[in-house]
Amino acid sequence: MRDSDAVEGDATRVRKIIHIDMDAFYASVEQRDNTELRGKPVAVGGSAERGVVAAASYEARKFGVRSAMPSVTATRQCPDLIFVKPRFEVYKAISRQIREIFAEHTEIIEPLSLDEAYLDVTENLQGIPLARDIALKIREKIKAETGLNASAGISYNKFLAKLASDHRKPNGQFVISPEMGPAFVETLPVGKFHGIGPATGAKMNALGLFTGLDIRNQTLEFMNANFGKSGAYYYWISRGVDERPVRANRIRKSIGAETTFSTDLADLDVLVGELRPLVDKVWRHCETSGSRGRTVTLKIKFADFEIITRSRSVLAPVAGRDELARLASGLLEVEMPLPKRVRLLGVSLSSLQVGDDAEPQLTFGI
Repeated sequence: MRDSDAVEGDATRVRKIIHIDMDAFYASVEQRDNTELRGKPVAVGGSAERGVVAAASYEARKFGVRSAMPSVTATRQCPDLIFVKPRFEVYKAISRQIREIFAEHTEIIEPLSLDEAYLDVTENLQGIPLARDIALKIREKIKAETGLNASAGISYNKFLAKLASDHRKPNGQFVISPEMGPAFVETLPVGKFHGIGPATGAKMNALGLFTGLDIRNQTLEFMNANFGKSGAYYYWISRGVDERPVRANRIRKSIGAETTFSTDLADLDVLVGELRPLVDKVWRHCETSGSRGRTVTLKIKFADFEIITRSRSVLAPVAGRDELARLASGLLEVEMPLPKRVRLLGVSLSSLQVGDDAEPQLTFGI
């Protein structure tokens, strides 16, 4: 397929977007650095009873092991699973290497995490005409410099580029052209849509929406009535339309920290004590970045994995660590007595701004 630079007779420019996604990134790094792990099912994370899988190798994925899965479940599904403790400083260093390779081709880079990013290469620094060739060069250099495999999706918008990168995983790439876009989406199950989780997918199914074509057959009014502010997004992506730009130096709008306890907790004083290091961590990042926020959110995961969140917004940005602690503790106290014992607590601060800026910003995430 040849990438179009412009539509003849139209000033509208067809964008060239690449989504790069490292293959089983954390697990692949561990297998690269330890030859004994190669070809074996590996999970990065805690192997203890209350641990969680942060990443799984492709050998482990064949057994159904996935990230965010409780370690006990992963071990049950794959008895030979090898757990490795995460080395985030190593992953961050490799991510910086990869980012430097991206920067050889474009300045418009939107990182989503340590292992994936969007690149706008409509105009690229090396003057390479085809986006698929840029993606290939990037993947080859990542392999040469890090020994790791990356997959790539190439398309005219972000939604389709991300779909395309999943299409030929691992260690592959795929192009979705403007001519292919609408037809590609119409056969796609709604559960495969980026941004549609299990709950929304179930709601769509209950409304008779099972594929992109089912969504496309609905009116914008129907989608807005049933899915609120997300309705318009679903309406347009079902038509292969996504106008979101690739945002260089994208800044997150919240910071947070959470911890899983070794035993389930119920006592208020103990839980308040567990909030303190989380508050310290969040406030430390506020101090580092100069960010201040107005909305404090408390996350509670119960022993049965049910999750609730409670938030409170204040008129002026939270001024100090003690105020953040008071607001977070207050949200917890209102919920007492809790109906079940608590497995995890989290605290986050959002509606962020830096200094006197009105725009929400953040330079460091947790």
